[in-house]
Order: sequence, then structure tokens, then C-alpha cells
Amino acid sequence: MPQLDVEGKPNIPGAAENMEKVMKIRAYLVLAVVAISLSAVEVMAQGPIGGRRPNILVILTDDQRADTIGAWGNRHISTPNIDRLVRNGYSFRRNYVFGSNNGAVCVPSRAMLMTGRTWMSIDAPTIAGTKMMPELLGESGYQTFATGKWHNGEASWLRGFRQGKAIMFGGMSDHTRVPLRDLDADGRLTPVRMGEKFSSELFADAAIEFLENRDRHKPFFAYVALTAPHDPRQPPERYRKMYARRRPPLPSNFLPQLPFDNGMMSDLRDENLAAWPRTPEVIRDQLAEYYGMISHMDEQIGRILDGLRRSGEEERTIIIYAADNGLALGSHGLLGKQSLFEHSVRVPLVISGPGIPRGGSTRAFTYLFDIFPTVCELARVRPPAGIDGSSLRPLWRGKVSALRDSVFLPFQDMQRAVRDERWKLIAYPRIGYLQLFDLQADPDETHNLIERREYEPHVRRLQQLMKLWQSRLGDKVEVPQSSHSPAPIDLSGKPRKPDQWQPEWIIRKYFSQ
Repeated sequence: MPQLDVEGKPNIPGAAENMEKVMKIRAYLVLAVVAISLSAVEVMAQGPIGGRRPNILVILTDDQRADTIGAWGNRHISTPNIDRLVRNGYSFRRNYVFGSNNGAVCVPSRAMLMTGRTWMSIDAPTIAGTKMMPELLGESGYQTFATGKWHNGEASWLRGFRQGKAIMFGGMSDHTRVPLRDLDADGRLTPVRMGEKFSSELFADAAIEFLENRDRHKPFFAYVALTAPHDPRQPPERYRKMYARRRPPLPSNFLPQLPFDNGMMSDLRDENLAAWPRTPEVIRDQLAEYYGMISHMDEQIGRILDGLRRSGEEERTIIIYAADNGLALGSHGLLGKQSLFEHSVRVPLVISGPGIPRGGSTRAFTYLFDIFPTVCELARVRPPAGIDGSSLRPLWRGKVSALRDSVFLPFQDMQRAVRDERWKLIAYPRIGYLQLFDLQADPDETHNLIERREYEPHVRRLQQLMKLWQSRLGDKVEVPQSSHSPAPIDLSGKPRKPDQWQPEWIIRKYFSQ
């Protein structure tokens, strides 16, 4: 019979040690249950439940300024469906494209979106030799689909997508005569056919058809690359009239022309779309047509969102809405996007879907190339080594308030800019000119403070910051350390020729003077 201890319990040899082991096992089990429960809560917070990875729908617009969204404060434009995304999602109000190595800014911009890298570290025209977002997701079990504009060559498109319809290879076209190709079931691109609808409608139709006929056993990555509101600014008649009756106001930084040569003035197609000097009447007309393009495009975005809801996948889908670059349209006397002013480099970005706060926003500095690592985190896919972007998810989860304390903006070898929370320095290496703007007091960049001695400490600090960015990225362009007044330029009366894509009514209206 076993002896009893002082508490009256059986005194079995080794019992104390066994009981200690049992208690440890119980503690581990409790911790495991708690960890599993917390993990389940985390999964529910970050996306769809049930272990399925979220669908990803990317809607990319072409040449859309960041200030052309009603829900972001523009009272003169109608964008109810983009506004719906803003209400249901999270807005990135200081989102930038990382400059360009090309006058066709959309070429490197789209390459950076697809690779998560700057144009300085990739072959931007073709994306050759660099892993792309749809390529990686396809290898990870996603069904990949694309429609719309692809400006980086057929080979890269074929690497990235297994399904596609109404694909436009190239930069632009008449929106009523879009050259299109489809992907056959055998993996080959069909011969070119001409679209019979307006571009935004064609691409919305293709996206909706995909949503209706997708593989329901796999998550999908769908890329819808609209060509609106890129010129020709030729909205359908109803949308042209929509703003003609009450034309939008001039931008507050309107000028008849930029008073110096920024390196992209003389023979640039974008700048030839209106005569010099720009008149308020012509700029307001072009803004009305531009706004009409955006409102018509917004209607087609609404059709896509409605198609997503009908498909039953809305609650499982992350929607990313963005643009490839901005546009001047009268700001600073420019029309195009080949500058480093805010109107050309700051672009829309809204992300909505399961686990993302509704109606939230941040003014943290972000880049388009941050989308790739963000998608990787949401899809639970390891991003490739060496990417330059950072996941945006910590921002909307409130884990961090910023990803970087400044942005660097390089444009070919002609322009360099850096900005922090308040100050912005733009350098023009070819002409030795500098501009300093206090963006807190002067968000429209109209007052160059470079000659004011009291601001020299900011100039020196920003020059040093620019050098740090250049050193990290291997940028060898020599930036001027002092500023020289640029030679004045006046392009009044310069001969212009329309490009092949402008419709006849635009040629009569803007090229017959």
C-alpha cells in the first residue's frame, strides 16, 4: 500500500515529476489553442475566411490626374463608381509614379507596377528577365487574365497571363478604333482586329465576360488596363456635352506656357495638342473633354464592379484602382506628363476589399511599385528578392504611419526631384536650374523660392537627400548645386501637326488655327 505524504496524497515515486510534465503539456495545449484562435482572428481580419486566398482585381487608368476624383474633393467632376471604391476602401493620397526613363511615361510606369522595381533596375520597355506580378501569381496557383493596354511587348504579356481578351499592344489609339488581339485556347495571340465599341466599353465587356466564366476552383488575378482618359480626348457625345455646358475651372497653376525649356518642350507630341500660348478657353475645353472621358470610364468601372458582385466573388476580391501617371492639362503651361510637378507624378491609388478599412486614407508617401509586394502579402506569396517596393498593408492596419520619409523622382537625364513632408526641390541638370517649393504654403508649385537666402538650409538639406537617393539607386546624373536663371522660351505660333490617332473633329477644333 503506498505511503501518504503530509497532505494525505499517495506518495508514489516519480509522481511529482510526472505531474509537472502533465502541467507543462496542459500549458502548451492552452497556448496552442490561443495561438490558433488568434491566427483565425488574423485571417478573418486580413481577408476571406476558409483558407482561400483572395482574388485580385487591378483597374489601371491611363493619364489620370490624382485630383480628378469626386470623393477626393473635386466638386466639378462626376465619378460615382470611383467614389464607391473610395467609400469602401483605403485611399493613398500621396501616391507617386517613380519618374520615367521615357517620354512615354506609361512604359516604365507599367513595368514598375508589374515588377515592384524602379525603372533604373529593369529593362522597362520589355520587362525581360524580371519576374512579374501575374507571372508569380500564376506559378502560385492563380488564374491570370488581362484585357486592355499592354505597353511592354508581347513576350512579357505571354509570360504573365494565361487568359486574355481585347488586348491592345501599344501606347494609344483612336478610342473608337482600337487594334485588339485575344489569346486563343492554344496559347497564341490572334491576328489584330478592330474594336467596334469605345475602348472603355470593350475592356469592361472583356472583364465582365471573364468574371462570368472564370475557373471557380482557383483564385484569380485580373488586370484591366483602360486606355482612358489618355488622348485623343474624344468622349462619347453624351459625355462631351455633359461638361461642355459647364466647363471645369482652370487649374489654379494655369500658365499660358512654361517660361523655360524643361527638356521636353519642342517636339513632344503631348505638348502639340494645343497651340502656344495656351488660352483659358482652349484649356477649359480640353478639360471638359478630359472630364467627359473620365466620367464615361467611371461608368464602365461601375459595370465591372457590378459584374464582380453578380459573380459572387465580391467578398473575396481585393480591388486595386490606380493610374499610370498624371497629366498637366494647362498646369504650368504644359499639357503632358513629362515633368516632375505634382500634377504629373502624383497618381490615384485606392485599395478595397475584405479586411481593408472602409473610408480610410493615408498621406504617407507611396509608389506604384509598392503594389507588387502588397499583392504578394495578401496572396500569401513570397515576393522576389531585390524588389524596391514595400507592402502597403502595415499602413491600413495602423502598424506604421509611414514607409519612407521622402520620395525621389527622376525623369530621364533632364529632371530630378526630391520631396519630404513639406519641401520639394526640382533640378534641371541640362540647364543648371533649380526650383524650391514650400508645398505646405504653395501646393500648386507656383512660387520658386530658390533665390531666397533664408531658405538655403532647406536647399542644402534636400540636395543631400537627393544624393543619398542617387547613391542608393546608382543614379549617376550630375545634379546642379547652384541655380542659374534659364533662358526664356516662347513657342507662340510654333507650327504643329496632328498625330495619326486624332479624330477629324479634334483636328478641326485644335489644329486649324
